[in-house]
Amino acid sequence: MNEQYLETAADRERVVDTAETAGLDEKDIARFGPDPKASFAANLADVERRIAAASLRAGREPAAVRLLPITKTVPAPVLRLAFAAGIHDFGENKIQEAQSKRDALADLPIAWSIVGHLQTNKVKYLARFAREFHALDSLRVAEMLDRRLTIEDRFLDVYVQVNTSGEDSKFGLHPDALLDFVDRLGDFPRLRPRGLMTLALFSDDMARVRPCFRLLRTLRDRAVKRNAALTELSMGMSGDFEAAIEEGADVVRVGQAIFGKRPTPDGHYWPGFASG
Repeated sequence: MNEQYLETAADRERVVDTAETAGLDEKDIARFGPDPKASFAANLADVERRIAAASLRAGREPAAVRLLPITKTVPAPVLRLAFAAGIHDFGENKIQEAQSKRDALADLPIAWSIVGHLQTNKVKYLARFAREFHALDSLRVAEMLDRRLTIEDRFLDVYVQVNTSGEDSKFGLHPDALLDFVDRLGDFPRLRPRGLMTLALFSDDMARVRPCFRLLRTLRDRAVKRNAALTELSMGMSGDFEAAIEEGADVVRVGQAIFGKRPTPDGHYWPGFASG
C-alpha cells in the first residue's frame, strides 16, 4: 500500500472505512488514494475548465465539445465512485473489460462507448449494450454489426476511424480509402454515422500532433459531402485534447487526466505527462 496516504492512525482508519464502504482493495487505494470520489470530481472540474478555455481560444462555445471519460483499467468498484462524482459516460477499449464492468454496474444508468479496435468475434457483445463505437474501419465489421443490431433491435452511433499519423501501429482507414468507405455506410441502416475519429501521433510536441487533427478535419469536410451525418470529430486525449479542440474536435476522449496514470505500459503514454 502507498504509505503516503497513511501518515496517522486516523488516516489508516479512514482508509479502512473507505475500502470497506466502496469495496476497494489495497491496490485500488494505492492507485487512486483514500478518497477517489473527491479526486475524480476535482480532476473532472479541471478537465472541463481546460476544455472551456481551449474552446474560447478557438472562438468556439464550450458546450459544443463533449467529454468522453475513458475508464480502461479502472475497476468497477472504483467506477461506482466515479459515477457518484458525476461521471456517467464511460469509454472502454476492450469489449471484455466493458462487459464485465457493465454487469457489475448494471444498477447504474451508465452510457457505454467502445473506443478501441473491434475483433469480429466480439461484434455480438458490443451490439448488445454499447451506445457508441468510435473505431469503425472495416466493412466486414460494419456488416456484422448491422446484422447483430437488427437481431437486438438496436441502433449504434459510429465514428469512422482514420489513421492520420501514418503509423503502422495504429488502426484506422488510410485517408485515401475514406471516401469509398463512406459511400458504403448507407448499406448498414442500423449504424448511425456521427463523424470521424483518429489517434494522433503520441508526442508532447504539438507542432507534430496538430497536423493529424487538421488532416482529420479536412477529411471530414470531404466526407460530409458524401454523407451529411458525418459532422463530428472524435479526437484528442489526455495529452493533446486542448490542441484537438483548437483544431475542431467535437468529442475528446480523456482518461488519465481524470483517473490518473494507468499501471500498464501505456501509463506513460504522453511524454512529459506527469499526473493523470
